[in-house]
Parts: sequence; C-alpha cells; structure tokens
Amino acid sequence: MRNSYLRLERDAAGGVHPLLNGLDDAPRIINGVWRVEVEPSQPLTASPLTLIPSYPDLPMEMVYPRVERTDKPQVFLREIGRGRVVYFPWDIDRVFWAVMSVDHGRLLANAFDWASNEERPVTLSGPGLLDVTIWRQKQSLTVHLVNLTNPMMMKGPFRDLVPLTEQHVRVKLPGGVKPLKVQLLVADRSLRVEESSPGYVEVTVPAILDHEVVAIDL
Repeated sequence: MRNSYLRLERDAAGGVHPLLNGLDDAPRIINGVWRVEVEPSQPLTASPLTLIPSYPDLPMEMVYPRVERTDKPQVFLREIGRGRVVYFPWDIDRVFWAVMSVDHGRLLANAFDWASNEERPVTLSGPGLLDVTIWRQKQSLTVHLVNLTNPMMMKGPFRDLVPLTEQHVRVKLPGGVKPLKVQLLVADRSLRVEESSPGYVEVTVPAILDHEVVAIDL
C-alpha cells in the first residue's frame, strides 16, 4: 500500500467509536504497508476505519486522492457472547514497531481496551514510557515498572538511562480487601497509602532510574 490512508468514520450524530478515542481531530491517518482483501461474513455494526486507496505521491500536482471515500472496512469488530474481537487486515503492529506512529499506537491501545471490556487493573500518570506488569499472590499485589525511556526506545539496546520523575500509580484492589502496607522494593522504603475511592489504592513513586517494584500487602 503506497501513499494510502485510513478514513476515520463518525456516526450520523457525529460520534466516534471507542476505537477512535483520542483521534477526534483527525479526519484520516496513514495506512500500513501490507493488507489483505477481507469481506465481512455478516453485516458490521460499526466501521470506524475505511480505506482511502493508494494514489501518486509525485509529481506534486498529482498528489490527491482519486477516491475520497470507500465502503471497505479496515478494522472488523465483533461481540460474541461476553467476548470481543478486533481484527486489523493490515500490518498495524509491524508498522508501529518500524515508524512509531502515535496514531497507530493509540489505535492499538484503544483496541486492547475495547476488546478487554473491563477496567485496567493498574494505571499510571507521569512522564516517560514504562513497561507495566501486575500480578497477584494470595496476600499481595505486585506492580513492576521498567523504565524504557531512552534514545533507542523500543529498539533493544540502551544508550543511556533517562531517570523519570514522579509516577502516580493507581491500583484496583480485589473485592473486599484492604491494603495493609505499600513498599518500594528497589528504593527500599514504605509509602503512605492513599485510598482515593473504595476498592482502589494510589501511591506516588518519587523517581525511577531503571526499574521499581511496588509491593502491596493485603
């Protein structure tokens, strides 16, 4: 797919599907490189992305879409019982890895949120890029934060460690339990527990160099 785009579709009332959250000001975004021809096996309830076919990128006087709008969906959304499925017939993951388009990253994150159909067990707010893992044991929750912020971000090798400042961590607690103690295992210090609302605990991690572990005793 050369010089092809994706049209972001609104419904009749001007609303957008949750897949397009955060892209409200964009009428189109760049497409992937490879795609497969796919036809829906049953009527679609929503088509948030449709194809704008390839058109010349040179000479300049020829750079305009030959077809402004098509009915070819470029994402397929299904709800089956309690499950949800999101299928992209193009290489969104490979292209995101290669060119790090913010729009593609937003689409992927929205796809995970819509398909999981439940609140995230942990959310963070703060600068930088972190890999976040949470797991539960019988009497504890553990949140592992790995700092990926560096000039070679997501490419493997690190050139330097870029320290991060405050990270605000919000963790959903299992039903009916209370946090007894919260510790930072790398910094080796205890944190003040803040229950912002029933069923949640919030802590502030002052800084992260390479990684930090938030341990919550239940």
